Amino acid sequence: MNAPADTGSPLLFPTDFPIKVMGLRVDQFAQEIVAVVREHAPDFDPATLELRASSGGKYLSVTATVRATSRAQLDTLYRALTRHPLVKVVL
Repeated sequence: MNAPADTGSPLLFPTDFPIKVMGLRVDQFAQEIVAVVREHAPDFDPATLELRASSGGKYLSVTATVRATSRAQLDTLYRALTRHPLVKVVL
């Protein structure tokens, strides 16, 4: 395992890192999230995507586990996801 690549980060890279994205349950939400994730983690396998609808069915959460190579990669991915117009929350 590699030492932390960024000062102050408790993560050791590379690492599998789950990112949960929530938004309104609309057509193409999951596909839009996959497109953003693959821009920043080209090796992401969409078949591993986890989907869960809210109890009322209005919202959808999508969990994408990426193989993160650096803190900078994760930060850039989070920024891209939070800027997407369909996204309400990124955890």
